[in-house]
Amino acid sequence: MNIVPCLTWVKQGSVNKSPQRVLIDREDLRRVIEETKDEIEEAEEEEEEEEAEEGASSSQMDDKKKIKDTKNKRKITDMDDDDDDYITSKYGLDDYDDDDEQDFDPVGGFDKVALFASNDDDPYITDKREDQSDDEDFEIQPTDNLIVTGRAHEDASHLEVLVYNEVEQYLYLHHDYLLPAFPLTVETINYDVGDTGDSGCYAAIGTMKPTIEVWDLNIMESLEPAFKLKGASKKKKKKSGTVGGHSDAVLDLSWNSVVGNVLASGSADFTIALWDLSELKVVTSLTQHIEKVQCVKWHPLEAQSLLSGSFDHTVKVYDCRNPNTTNRTWNLQGEVERIVWNHFSPMHFFASTDNGQVFYFDIREDKPIYKFKPHDKAVTGLCLSSQIPGLLVTTSDDKKLKVWDVQDNKPQHIIEKNLKINELHCVGCCPEAPFVFAAGGDKEAKVWDIRESLKVRQHFFNRMPVKLQTECEGDEADISEDSGDEAVGAMNTLTLHNEQTVITDKTHATATVKPKSSTIGKQKKTKNRKRRKKLDQLDL
Repeated sequence: MNIVPCLTWVKQGSVNKSPQRVLIDREDLRRVIEETKDEIEEAEEEEEEEEAEEGASSSQMDDKKKIKDTKNKRKITDMDDDDDDYITSKYGLDDYDDDDEQDFDPVGGFDKVALFASNDDDPYITDKREDQSDDEDFEIQPTDNLIVTGRAHEDASHLEVLVYNEVEQYLYLHHDYLLPAFPLTVETINYDVGDTGDSGCYAAIGTMKPTIEVWDLNIMESLEPAFKLKGASKKKKKKSGTVGGHSDAVLDLSWNSVVGNVLASGSADFTIALWDLSELKVVTSLTQHIEKVQCVKWHPLEAQSLLSGSFDHTVKVYDCRNPNTTNRTWNLQGEVERIVWNHFSPMHFFASTDNGQVFYFDIREDKPIYKFKPHDKAVTGLCLSSQIPGLLVTTSDDKKLKVWDVQDNKPQHIIEKNLKINELHCVGCCPEAPFVFAAGGDKEAKVWDIRESLKVRQHFFNRMPVKLQTECEGDEADISEDSGDEAVGAMNTLTLHNEQTVITDKTHATATVKPKSSTIGKQKKTKNRKRRKKLDQLDL
């Protein structure tokens, strides 16, 4: 299994040029191991309790108890009296902080090896630029965007931070974090989470577990998240009856960009939680849905307005100043997959369903303005261009990405493309490049600049900002007339394959796979000369 179920873009300049590396000492590593052990044991106990409540047979429970008792006996046998000594010996922490030292055999000639403080002092190293090149690849440039993706590969799940440059056309993996469970949703947060005094850039990740992890994107090689928005077991939540974290998988997250300390989360426990990121706790829990809450979305301008969609076939909008009494509901003809506010017309929103339909609503009206069916299967991705009014992109389980013009409430199909990554699960638009979209599928994530389609350029040309119009002028000769999916499939896409970048050109030729961004930039230099020249002229 290799799947990218969720992704989000990060604006340019949000992350430090050189993220810091975490240095883990022995005590920190011991603490992480102990906490992980406790979490695993607690999860196993909760699972057993839930199975018991659901009527598991006594024989099955006895068998599980015997197995657990056997495991405990083995642990007691293997462990020393001091648990710290057990962890130290099991994971080899005695030598963790020690430098790797080896006794070289003089007979082998190692005593003749000369050691230099740096490559600059070594006369046998003639290319002094290698280290400098590596440092440049590590640095995040002002024109770089980040794409944060959740990836599940075989038995491991990761939060990956990819670097994308729209002008140089490179895409590579910068760093990643190990996740405790299958990722379902990811959201970026530009706020001082936890009131640490530093306004940073974080990625909140929702998984099959009820706890939300918040990772600092300016920190690399970390073994644990910066913060956790902790969930609660179903049993404890029912007993307490108080507002708390989720008791089941977190299906969607939405950060309030107007009031930065607020995060909304939708869960499989049928509830929506509103979190105060300054105190890392739930302040309000919304319980109006009677099924799993698949999606939540804050209004881009109004801090109090929240949109939600559920498996109960309804979409709701809340005034979160009094959400239990001030809300509105629309019934759709299927389970709600995605919702998105129209940031060009703030009183309107889109919603998609599992039967391939898309609805467009005015929050002041009871019925949708229109609906259409862009796909035969579930519409898993729904995204408006960041700057081009009326440009809507949809993705689906049918493996296709489609581009639509919905400007005059009359959806018009422009192009479609099979991205060759099987079923598509998500799509997002680059904040600074309104024609660049990233999609996640069953194989990997792909980035596609849809201006590679002549139809797209011609259709949306008059709505482009002047800078983009100037950039596109005179390039028509470089783009073949696309009259169908076969021709569209020949356009440029960037694909990440295990920390490597693959570039496919218009003639289906594949460039040499290279992990370094600088190399990819050189390979694309000729192709992008016109674009950069026009950009330079505009800057002047």
